[in-house]
Amino acid sequence: MFDKIFGKLQGQKDEMKARLAHETLEAEIEGGAIRVKVNGNREVLDISLDEAKIDLTDRDKLEDLLVIAINQAMELAAEMEAAEAQKMINEMIPPGLGGLFGMKDA
Repeated sequence: MFDKIFGKLQGQKDEMKARLAHETLEAEIEGGAIRVKVNGNREVLDISLDEAKIDLTDRDKLEDLLVIAINQAMELAAEMEAAEAQKMINEMIPPGLGGLFGMKDA
C-alpha cells in the first residue's frame, strides 16, 4: 500500500519538476543593468548585462550586483516551487480534511 502511495507521490513530484522546468522567471536590478533568467527548478538560463547602465570595469561592484540579481531570481523560483508543492499537497488531501493538517482547503 505504501509503495503505491509513494510511487504516486514520486510521479507527481516528477511531473511538478517537469512543469517547473518550462517556467521562466526574471530578476533585474539597477534599472535593468543586470537581468537574470532562471527556470522554476532554479537553473540559471541567461544573464545579460546592459553596458549602457553599468560600469563593466568596476569588477567588485559587478560581482556584487550579479550575486544580488541571481539570489533574487532564485528566490522567485523558490516561491514558485513552494506554491506548486502546496498545490500538489492540496490535491492529494481529500476535500474537507485539509483542516486536520493546519491547511486550508483549496
